[in-house]
Amino acid sequence: MKRLFLPLISLSCVFGVMAQDAEKTWTGTWATAVEFTGPGDMPKSSLSSRALREIVQVSIPGDVLRMQLSNIQSKEPVEIKSVFIANAADSCDIDVKSAKYLTFGGKKSVTIAPGEAIYSDDVKYDLQPLQRLAITINYGDNTPVNASSHRGSRTTSYIIDGEAKPKTRFTDAEKLDHWYNISCIDVQTDKPAECVAIIGNSITDGRGSTTNMQNRWPDFMAKALGGNVGVLNLGIGGNAVVNGGLSEPAVVRFDRDVLGQSGVTSVVIFEGVNDIGGKRPNHQEIVNDIIEAYSSFIAKSKKAGKKVYLATITPYSKSFYEDHFSEAARLTLNDWIRANKDVDGVIDFDTAVRDPQNPSALRPEYSDDWLHLNPAGYEAMGKFAAEVLSKD
Repeated sequence: MKRLFLPLISLSCVFGVMAQDAEKTWTGTWATAVEFTGPGDMPKSSLSSRALREIVQVSIPGDVLRMQLSNIQSKEPVEIKSVFIANAADSCDIDVKSAKYLTFGGKKSVTIAPGEAIYSDDVKYDLQPLQRLAITINYGDNTPVNASSHRGSRTTSYIIDGEAKPKTRFTDAEKLDHWYNISCIDVQTDKPAECVAIIGNSITDGRGSTTNMQNRWPDFMAKALGGNVGVLNLGIGGNAVVNGGLSEPAVVRFDRDVLGQSGVTSVVIFEGVNDIGGKRPNHQEIVNDIIEAYSSFIAKSKKAGKKVYLATITPYSKSFYEDHFSEAARLTLNDWIRANKDVDGVIDFDTAVRDPQNPSALRPEYSDDWLHLNPAGYEAMGKFAAEVLSKD
């Protein structure tokens, strides 16, 4: 197969800001934060010469879309023979009649250099609000040892040997709950649409939600907003704001993962529990570091013309994070958040989900491990957040 090496795209392209015609407006309908993939999260026999089908749920509709594929966390190029999208059906099945191939510079094949990302060409597609979309990637012979992925997909991806076409059945597929190489989907709108980008950790990423049921709190928020607002979940499980945790901390990834999304009008900052719960010695210093990071995020977002919402840190008493000093840090940070005058609003998740009889803990019906929320808790959070955003 002839390989196409496209020119390196600029940082503005990696960050999702492409040159656009004046009459076109691109708005994100789905996105995820791309991570480095360790050996434990890679397929059993790599992605080379295999077909991958992954499922996402979008937020807002559109009749023209583009998709970004990312190789930013990998050290080798990724060779892609073709990509097609289709309406998702049950499990790994698709509506074959809806399938459409994407192109890149007019070609079905593309090789993405290490550390780079690329958008597909525009494609006409009848994308419905809140619908599930299947993305099938046919890989070439050369793929990275460590892919660019998102570990906490909360949806099942399917991998088979060889090349898949729209009518190919994914029988006896290898199943993994990770996304590989996909990073965002934008829709073209006649006028700017509302779009919310959320930076967070495992609570936003959906730890404790039900695999394949799309019941993370941002999913419930998107539903409560009627599929009229773009909702972009940039949460990463185990992530921290300043240092420690898993994957790049928020201070490293904020510009790319949040401000780099297309058409963002509002930013939600909901992260910090892994910093203050990480048993590091000086909790006042940790709080100061988080506040400094928050202040930077707010200033950058405001400069970019975005509304900013801070969310309070939810309780975790009875969990493995429980500690007198970290609880004092959580309360101090939440007081600062509630009193902040530089933001457009506060989403007080702490008040929304805490146990009235024990305010340092979650409501028992909202959690199964006292740190993460369960679907009932995420529903309460999503509806609560939608109410706050709808007031503005």
